[in-house]
Amino acid sequence: MEEVGTVKIWALHGAVGQAADWNDFAGRMQAAGHEVRAFDLWSFLEDGDYSLEEFARQLCSEARKEGDRPVLVGYSMGGRLALHAVLEETSAWKGAVVVSAHPGLQDEKERMLRMARDAEWAGKALTAAWRNFIEAWESQAVLQGRCACPPAERELLEERRVAVARGFTSWSLGKQDDLREKLAGLALPLVWISGRKDRKFNSLAGELWPCMPEAFHLEVAESGHRVPWQAPREFASCVEHLLDLANR
Repeated sequence: MEEVGTVKIWALHGAVGQAADWNDFAGRMQAAGHEVRAFDLWSFLEDGDYSLEEFARQLCSEARKEGDRPVLVGYSMGGRLALHAVLEETSAWKGAVVVSAHPGLQDEKERMLRMARDAEWAGKALTAAWRNFIEAWESQAVLQGRCACPPAERELLEERRVAVARGFTSWSLGKQDDLREKLAGLALPLVWISGRKDRKFNSLAGELWPCMPEAFHLEVAESGHRVPWQAPREFASCVEHLLDLANR
């Protein structure tokens, strides 16, 4: 059996996020002997559109180069990207932690509405005063709740605004297939994490995990959507649980 401390953790941030969002988490994991690589997702979009499927193939290609398979951690948009990666090539991964992420819309009308909303966000990211865009984004009800460890300053993303805008369109939930059927056959240790105060995503996680052969659902009581930052200690413990499962 591998030592848990040898596990490499790859972390994918959310929309309007950045690799530095994972700094506190990386510190906690490194103190426990783990290695964290936080990806700059905007680097995949700097030269043009890049589909969910293209991203999954690229990430799996990088994972195959590792001597030890990584564990993939993804939050919200990053969680959806993580789902695509583990479904693209399950054997490339030791396990996955999916936080506050959607498996895919089931209604075509909902998909179209979501793509339209994401196109509006993309337009704001491109043309609005950056501070106004960030204030509008942060004011969404789903993102409310005190962060014990706030994500990195969003002002730092202004120079990446073109890539951020592409993230809304290339990786829109409206462009994502409904992954439920594929997830039901996923033979990989996977932990769904959700905040109890985030009713929508807590319900989705509760619906999904019983249908998956090696999945579990961990609910964080005093958290909403932004579990890694609203409850950083509890989140780190949840990831440790996945590492234990992946090394059995």
